[in-house]
Amino acid sequence: MTDAATILVVDDEEMLRNLLSKILEKEGYRVLLAESGQKAMEVLADDSVDIVLTDVKMPRMDGFEFLKTVKREYSQTGVIVMTAFGDAYTVRDALLLGADEYITKPFKSFEIVMVVERAYWRMVSSRSREETPS
Repeated sequence: MTDAATILVVDDEEMLRNLLSKILEKEGYRVLLAESGQKAMEVLADDSVDIVLTDVKMPRMDGFEFLKTVKREYSQTGVIVMTAFGDAYTVRDALLLGADEYITKPFKSFEIVMVVERAYWRMVSSRSREETPS
């Protein structure tokens, strides 16, 4: 993958944040970490982020509230929602709120890499269509 892509991992579980960081850095991504939606908003304000990988269940600002805020304030940033609650309603709600992808926990390393790559290339494709004159 390209080192130009920056991924922000947002999860209240430190162990999962660190694991995702290792997996994604090994694939060539630049990885930023945040333990809450509030901290993630600070990171987004200070740094250019291509994709956010966020948990749904977090204290204070849950993943859905965070997703809505990101899509409103950083519309060019892709969002992937992680959930341990992979029921159809949770997935549907995430997609309706603007999530670009979702993945259910637990997942394997190759699965998270595949979902991130799919979201990244979809985002690149979308940007290039917007830049191409009609």
